[in-house]
Amino acid sequence: MREMLPALERWYAAGAPFGLATVVSVSRSAPRGPGAAMAVGPDDEVMGSVSGGCVEGAVFELAQEVVASGEARLETFGYSDEDAFAVGLTCGGEITLLVRPVTPQTDPAFGAVAASVAAGEPVTVATVVDGPAPRGATFAVWPGKVSGTLGTTGLDAAVTADARGELALGATGLRHYGPHGERREDDVTVFLHSFAPPPRMLVFGAIDYAAAVARIGDFLGYRVTVCDARPVFATPKRFPAGVEVVVDWPHRYLAGTGTDERTVICVLTHDPKFDVPLLEEALRRPAAYIGAMGSRRTHDERRKRLAEAGLTEGELARLRSPLGLDLGARTPEEVAVSVAGEIVALRWGGSGTPLTATAGAIHPAGVS
Repeated sequence: MREMLPALERWYAAGAPFGLATVVSVSRSAPRGPGAAMAVGPDDEVMGSVSGGCVEGAVFELAQEVVASGEARLETFGYSDEDAFAVGLTCGGEITLLVRPVTPQTDPAFGAVAASVAAGEPVTVATVVDGPAPRGATFAVWPGKVSGTLGTTGLDAAVTADARGELALGATGLRHYGPHGERREDDVTVFLHSFAPPPRMLVFGAIDYAAAVARIGDFLGYRVTVCDARPVFATPKRFPAGVEVVVDWPHRYLAGTGTDERTVICVLTHDPKFDVPLLEEALRRPAAYIGAMGSRRTHDERRKRLAEAGLTEGELARLRSPLGLDLGARTPEEVAVSVAGEIVALRWGGSGTPLTATAGAIHPAGVS
């Protein structure tokens, strides 16, 4: 929803009703994951996508209908072997969408939620998908406050607890409860959509390769910081707009910076006086990916120095070095693509094997 925010905030501020379709569940080879959204606003303006083009025409009509009726709809789209021209997913998967009308009256917390998402502040939106609670009712949960109700105090309390847990992980998905939040019942289905701040990419070494890696990291949705101890290289004009540039010793900067299980760390210095103390710090803290540039000889020497510094075999096994996939890359931009490919593969459990050499579903269930 982030990319649609300017339009959604404009419609909402003007009091113009719009239809918001959100993917709440997927199965088999679905092209988009839970949380993918499409909105239809005034003058039939369309923002976003829920399937990459397969069912958008039908969703457009659904959104118009829910705005006219004021009632949310739950619809499932799959593939029909019997009718090749039927509206559905050509990839063979199945997606379930919640399509609901949004106005200041039906969703009074929407403006505050949109502001938090735009500012990178964590918030989870809980929406009733099915059951005796009002379909389409929303409940916003921040780390320190809530807004709205799903109908009962018990249900609100149970959803608040789960939403804050999901928010800590940046997770999104369906949850089931009894009418009053009972854990062992499944009368009410609620979709928890977590908007956590963008994950961080920390790039150390302000060389040409760093500019390319920072650019592709920004494209992938990371909040990118480039750090180098040499002010002649660490200048904002050498990097894309929006990338933070810091002049500091890499290990000192990292020691004072928070990381989590989504953080990506790319060490491009390939200079022992920079990268050994930096990697000693990095390999002892949470991160999704820690990669270092250099030849195999550089890697062997660096690994030896790190072992001498006291790092265990388990800690050293986290290091992706030389970083990137084997693409035969030569230019900084090509190397950045190989690094991005390794990061994406590690994130989703991909093998890096050409799809022509694999079989089965391209998009596993639940992966967009």
